[in-house]
Amino acid sequence: MTHRGSCHCGRVAFEVDGDVEQVIECNCSHCDRKGFLLWFVPRSNFRLTSGVDDLRAYTFNKHVIQHQFCTTCGTQAFAFGKDRNGNETAAINVRCLPDLDRSRLKVMQVDGRSF
Repeated sequence: MTHRGSCHCGRVAFEVDGDVEQVIECNCSHCDRKGFLLWFVPRSNFRLTSGVDDLRAYTFNKHVIQHQFCTTCGTQAFAFGKDRNGNETAAINVRCLPDLDRSRLKVMQVDGRSF
């Protein structure tokens, strides 16, 4: 299934392929403050459809995740990184997928404060 998402103002838009069944709620200082619900997919499943020039990256801690945010509205709809095996991944903030019914998702708690 293809999901369409965007930042709040719509300048940054994307598509991502896959079935969302489980998301991660991380308690690290970044995710906790922003209320992210993250769905990790292979980077090849993600396509930016607009807004490449409207994105800026933010990193913190070990600087391994490139948190992408819209320079106009500040929304962070996704991030790029690598999984433990070195594969390129995209972390999708499912709150930026407006047609997704989040009530049916399994939410897994992750202790990111301990990383």
